[in-house]
Formats: sequence, structure tokens, C-alpha cells
Amino acid sequence: MLKLDKFKRISADKMSLHSYLCSMQGLIADIDLLEEEKKQSESCEYKTTEDDDSLAVRKLYIESYGCQMNFSDSEIVTSILKKEGFGTTSSPEHADVILINTCSIREKAEQTVRNRLNFFNGVKKKNREVTVGVLGCMAERLKSKLLEEEKIVDLVLGPDAYRDLPKLVKKAEEGEKGINTFLSREETYADISPVRLNSNGVTAFISIMRGCDNMCSFCVVPFTRGRERSRDPHSIVQEVQDLFNKGYREVTLLGQNVDSYKWSAEENNKARLNRKNGVDEIVNFANLIELVAKVSPDLRVRFSTSHPKDITDEVLHTMKKYENICNYIHLPAQSGNTRVLELMNRTYSREWYINRVKAIREILGDECGISSDMIAGFCSETEEEHRDTLTLMDYVKYDFSYMFFYSERPGTLAAKKYADDIPLDIKKKRLQEIIEKQREISLERNQANVGKTYKVLVEGKSKRSVEQMQGRNSANKVIIFEGDVAAGSYVNVLVTDCTPATLFGKLQ
Repeated sequence: MLKLDKFKRISADKMSLHSYLCSMQGLIADIDLLEEEKKQSESCEYKTTEDDDSLAVRKLYIESYGCQMNFSDSEIVTSILKKEGFGTTSSPEHADVILINTCSIREKAEQTVRNRLNFFNGVKKKNREVTVGVLGCMAERLKSKLLEEEKIVDLVLGPDAYRDLPKLVKKAEEGEKGINTFLSREETYADISPVRLNSNGVTAFISIMRGCDNMCSFCVVPFTRGRERSRDPHSIVQEVQDLFNKGYREVTLLGQNVDSYKWSAEENNKARLNRKNGVDEIVNFANLIELVAKVSPDLRVRFSTSHPKDITDEVLHTMKKYENICNYIHLPAQSGNTRVLELMNRTYSREWYINRVKAIREILGDECGISSDMIAGFCSETEEEHRDTLTLMDYVKYDFSYMFFYSERPGTLAAKKYADDIPLDIKKKRLQEIIEKQREISLERNQANVGKTYKVLVEGKSKRSVEQMQGRNSANKVIIFEGDVAAGSYVNVLVTDCTPATLFGKLQ
């Protein structure tokens, strides 16, 4: 029943978007734009484990919500349990273990998880042998509350405790509840080869670091994912090479703040195995993306997320040097006003951010895709300060943005220091203005691509029609075209039309 209701809500959203675009722009509803905006409004995604063809007696079902890091973690979790004899299923009713990998970034995301847990408890009433567990950021934040007070799950594991999962599953099967929310300063899961879930066989995510040392006042991540630590670059390159050998043609390097990636043989490994001429090998992010780019010129390299205070000209020049490092940067601004940025503890000003955008445009050119995160209605934000966000958007010309109104999260610095004093109706009004501004800019940016030819990595059939294919160009823009081309191949496509979210073209 829950899935039917979810389908009805999605269908209603599609009808609403169709009406809006038809009336405002005379365009057919862009389903891709709907999906992106839905992800923004809910700050979560719904994803199930796929059915595998193994003969495993026990089956795992897993759902992931939130950021790409969570999806990457779910692939690690699946790998850990696969070694214990688990196969995967797309049906919770057929599972022996049900896991939900959670997000705490916004209240709405947590409520979505609670609704899913209620559904899974309904499954458990029919099959008392099934084990239900909560993983990730929400597990870390609420800890024993879910296990002991609300009694709605059997397991609670934080992001650094996944190696303990087999032991806790076994305890749960014996009737004992389990919890491990210990945050590590070393764990990177570097030695675990992820099981790619729902993979198109072309693109894959690779976690290069964990945790975050930035204490943005609105964010729970430092409290739920722990301190920042970087993964051994040799293990990253090895994983990339393995993916390329298996036919993957694009990797996205993931981290809460990839630009602060830094690995030292002695400091990170507590060993001296990689010393060169008596000097420790040190790898920064610019070095890392170069190492990955050198795996093959036929392998595209993306990364996310960059922090404006840390992105360097060295990184930009490395991107320019290698054609296969994609011409796209996700550079969250959060606000366009310096005072609000200071309250957010972003540690940069409006002027600093603009300087970094200038560097991107000067080094990589105007066609480099730039996207952002924006928060409307942060504590004490005035109407004039909100206007500063809109004017920053006009200046930068973002290709895309993730846009939210401020949602106070318990335990954050903002919750402790500032009053959440902007009325909800004002927050929503400001958010709508940001969304409308971004839609205008996205359409303008896409219209500038019409008449140009781009190298496209084909990802597979379009969601619109089996007669169409879809892929992305270097700037991370979706391009749909007619034809029958093998996924994983590169083609040249002339852009002939667009919507705010999608380019349309024909093979050259």
C-alpha cells in the first residue's frame, strides 16, 4: 500500500510539473527535471537492492537515502554480507535481513525513514525471523533511541561500524539486539571491493575519504560521520583500474570535501613502505585526480563535493591538462551573503567565492559546468541578504543547484547558538524564488548549447523511450538522442533542442 501511495504521489508531481511547464514555457514535462527537484525537496532517494542470480540461502534487502556517499556505503555493506553468504533481493518480503541506510541532513529525510521502518515492521509481523537494521547518519545521531526506546529495529550501526555487521546480524538472529555507533579515525574500507548495486555497468562511485572536519553550523555530518581521513591512493587507483577492466567508463570520486584530500604514507599508514629517497610520499587531491586520469584516456573522471575554501588553482590546471577529467565542478555556495556565510561558519566570503568562480572560468572556460547547494531562510537572514543569493546566482550562472529551505537539526552549532526565526511561509517563498531563478538560468545555459556538438558517454536507453539513448557530456549535462548505440561507448551528438534539465540532439 505504501509503494502504491508513493507511486500516486510521484504521478501527481509529474502532472503538476507537466502543467507548469506547458503553461510557463510551452514545453512537454521534463521528467528528468522532476526527479532532480524531487530529490532536492526531500533530500533523499529511494533505492532497492537488485535480485541477483546467486544460490545463496539468505537474502539481503537494502534501501539508501541521502547523499551519494550513502549509496557507496550500501555497496560496501552488500560486499561485507556477500562474504557471509548473503545474496540480494529486490523484495523486502523475500529478505532475511532488511537494512535501511539513512540520512539526517534534514527532518524530512528522517521522517521518510521512519515511514519506511513502519512498513518494514509490517513485513516483520508476517515473518518474525527477518532482521531489520538502521545504518548510517540517522543511526549515528539517534543511537540507542531507535533500538531501546522506540523498539522498532534489531540493529543500529554507524557509518564506521559496517565490519561489525555480520556479528550483529548473527546476534539478532539469536534474539539479541545489537548496536555499534563507534566513530573511527582510521576506517576507510579501502580493502573492501564494493558490490555495485543497480549498476548500468558504465558509471560508478568511489569513496576516496570519509568524515568531515568542517563545522558548518547547519550540518550534522561532522557528528554523524566523524573526523576527516583520506584513503590510500594506491587502493583507489587499483579500484579504478579494476572497474575500467570490467567495462566501466566513468568514475566519480566521492568525499564530503574532496579538495582537502591528503594522504601521507607515514601519517595515514603508520608505516614507511612508500618512502622515496627518505621522503614520505604525500598525495593531495590534484595529484590523486591525475593518478586516476592516467588509468586510461577512455575513462572519464568526476568528483564531488568541492569546498570553496579549499579548491585550488592546481586542481583546476590538472583538470585542464587531462581531457578525460570532466569539465564540471559542484561548488556549494549555500548563501550569497557574507554575514550569513559567517553565521553558517563556511569560512569564506561572497568575494572569496566569486574569486574562485573567476578562476574556474579563466582556467577552464565558460562551458565548465558549475552546480551549487543553496539554503533559503537561514537564521536571521534578511530579505536583502536573500537577494544577495539571487544576485550571486545571476553572476555565476549555475547549470544546476540543489535547493532547500533551512531545516534546523538537533545538535548542530546553529541549533545551539541561533534562533530559527524565519517563518516557514517566508522560507518557502524565498526557496521558490531561488528555484525559479535557477530554472531560468538552467534554461539559458542549455539554450547556449544548442547548435554545438559534444562528446557523449552513452549510459543506456532513455527513460522516455526505447528508441532513444541517453548519456552525459563532460559538463555533466544529460543529452538524449535517437539511435541504438552500445552503453559505454563515446559518440558525438549535435544538440538541437533543450529544456531546463535536458539537452536533445542527433548523432553525428
